[in-house]
Amino acid sequence: MLKIGIDAMGGDFAPEAAVKGAVMALDAIGSDSRIVLFGDEEKIKAVLAAEKCPAERFDIVATTEVIEMGDHPAKAFQSKADSSITVGFGYLAKGAIDGFASAGSTGAMMVGSMYAVKPIEGVIRPTISSIVPTASGRPALLLDVGLNVDCKPEVLAQYGLIGSIYAEAVLGIERPRVAVLNIGEEEAKGNAQTKATHELMKAEGEAGKFRFVGNIEASYIFTGKVADVIVCDGFVGNTVLKMAEGLYRINKALGVDNPFWNSMNYEMVGGTPVLGVNAPVIIGHGCSTPLAIKNMILSTVRCAEADLTGKLKSAFNN
Repeated sequence: MLKIGIDAMGGDFAPEAAVKGAVMALDAIGSDSRIVLFGDEEKIKAVLAAEKCPAERFDIVATTEVIEMGDHPAKAFQSKADSSITVGFGYLAKGAIDGFASAGSTGAMMVGSMYAVKPIEGVIRPTISSIVPTASGRPALLLDVGLNVDCKPEVLAQYGLIGSIYAEAVLGIERPRVAVLNIGEEEAKGNAQTKATHELMKAEGEAGKFRFVGNIEASYIFTGKVADVIVCDGFVGNTVLKMAEGLYRINKALGVDNPFWNSMNYEMVGGTPVLGVNAPVIIGHGCSTPLAIKNMILSTVRCAEADLTGKLKSAFNN
């Protein structure tokens, strides 16, 4: 049985949104998975009672502290030893749960990822990615989207491999197309970073590590015509992601209602996986609603069921 850990105290609307989202996820995850809620037991049970959901449907791990958004991530992770995030990562590190997700402090989640479960051997820098919708109806993957704002070409080349494995294992895309986000399609285009990255990824593609298709311009990211995995540094990726979120809000305010724009809603994705660490970790938006929490939980389940960590370890061992 899979056990999926959820930080019930994480997010702007915790514990209500987190617990309600967990209740919404119950029927979707199936009988072979179990949700473990970390947080204030009394508050968790109060929300469950209001939702008319028996507490016995969950495992509850009582904690007494919360890492707040304004806390220093590393200091709080250590000093608040009984916080929902710290205790959750403790369970994840010892294998008592199969994945951990939170809409709480992104910094604390990264501290836990780096120092509790640790990067996979051979990974230079873990990354955070985001699923982006395309007009073709098939999702694409953008990485990095904010963890590493400056990346060496060797790091970006690894992101090509990491993203390819994720796209195939979790998104179900056979032989995903991997491209470098650049200012032009031609091989000679770009700055020193993207030119060197293109050269490295072209060599790795020729060696059969992944299916490299060259450069992709930003105008093609959401078409689905060029690539399934789009590689860039965290500065560029975060800029693209926030632009897309802003366009979604504008279109919603204008009354636009179609499947493509609706799929831009962060609630439908739920969370961002930390890729390249030794266990599934998903980070959600701080403003996550119950629907976003539900989808964050489902994303964690998919990563665990696909044995994404095992596939990444195998790739880097080879």
